[in-house]
Amino acid sequence: MKSNPPEPNGSAGAPSASDPAGPLAGVRVLDLTHVMAGAWCGCLLAQMGADVIKVERPTPGEELRMGQARTGGAFRPFDAVNHGKRSISIDLDRPEGVEIVRQLALSADVLVENYRPGSLEARGLGYDALAAEHPALIYASITAFGRTGPYRDRPGFDLIAQAAAGLMSLTGEKDAAPMSAGVPVADLGAGTLAALGVLSAWIHRLRTGQGQLVDTSLFEAALSTTLWESALFLDTGRVARANGARHRLASPYGCFPTADGWIAIAAGTQRTYRQLLEVIGDEALANAPEFATPVERLRHRDDLEARLRALLARRTSAEWLAELEAAGVPCGPVNDMESVWQDPQTLARDMLAEGATAPEAGDAARPLRVVGPAVKLSASPWQASGSAPVLGEDSRAVLAEAGWSAEEIEGWIAEGIVEAPPRDPGEEIGAGRAAPAPLRAAVGSASGGRSGSGE
Repeated sequence: MKSNPPEPNGSAGAPSASDPAGPLAGVRVLDLTHVMAGAWCGCLLAQMGADVIKVERPTPGEELRMGQARTGGAFRPFDAVNHGKRSISIDLDRPEGVEIVRQLALSADVLVENYRPGSLEARGLGYDALAAEHPALIYASITAFGRTGPYRDRPGFDLIAQAAAGLMSLTGEKDAAPMSAGVPVADLGAGTLAALGVLSAWIHRLRTGQGQLVDTSLFEAALSTTLWESALFLDTGRVARANGARHRLASPYGCFPTADGWIAIAAGTQRTYRQLLEVIGDEALANAPEFATPVERLRHRDDLEARLRALLARRTSAEWLAELEAAGVPCGPVNDMESVWQDPQTLARDMLAEGATAPEAGDAARPLRVVGPAVKLSASPWQASGSAPVLGEDSRAVLAEAGWSAEEIEGWIAEGIVEAPPRDPGEEIGAGRAAPAPLRAAVGSASGGRSGSGE
């Protein structure tokens, strides 16, 4: 093991007026995550242009990769949250593997992890230990309930966080059993908030040269989505309950069946309600005093919705949507996953990123399509690569870039400390799927190292 780890990349300097490589080009991220929340944070940073190095245990790799293998690769959940990254496979149950990761962390700008509190600390890979040697390190930690408080040591998944944060009492139809949201909002929310925290810490580092700990959780991500419902309780003491697709302060606002499907209508204001009545053309409904004002419509919403359901069921979704849109009524189709990916708006907004998987275990590369960036920047756009790495695909390249010799790297591979695919005859030791983006100048010094930079 070499005595001195490579120097950290440092902070990116002022970008050019147009930077197609992305706003985080030149930022090195060590991704010690598994499953979804942490992996999604790393994926977002990769879309912003960071060089994200995914650290996984040796075969079979992390849990999502294992699940992907069970489907024969037909369904690729690992790729959905790990595209755009490089992969290095290291055994963290071996002291040598821990030391390799420690030295990689000391040369990184950002570390993202979602281990249970204390797990990485026990290996000497916690924030305090690493920051003592590398004060500029930004260390993002995602846990089930946060790093403090009485629940800090509890394990948890998206379902547990939704339940604990009250979301399951708010989701579904009135008086029905508790229900989780249709997508893992706690996982994805925690990953998104962690990425936001990393960006906040990055701005602080650009100003001061100092890194910091970023701490968020599935529980807090879920709880933070209950703004209205929490305000209702905190302001009045009233407890919100599941309300279906209804709005708590407006009616009509929900989903209504048509002759061939469903449409969503949000006509809660006086103006949009009048526009809705003009399209429907039902004189009795238009003249009903119990629906004359927003307050009355809320008071009699069950009756109003029943009458609207009967009227809207007479025509097709396309017919209603055409007239409602022309009249300025907020409305839309209730898409499923097939129809949303055929929707021209989805395609016009470049929400589909296409590429190819890396070949695995003798299989040929296959097409890969993933959700593209949901944020569009005019000068330094986010990009989704549409490809994800094979386990350990970049192990040799990453370690060679860090300064280790070919003999050291091949020795670790032979001992099972590091895993990498077999080398092709004549392949250079540093060869990998993709080289990192060119590094920018560091803040405070040309090298961005820990010495002479004030970090």
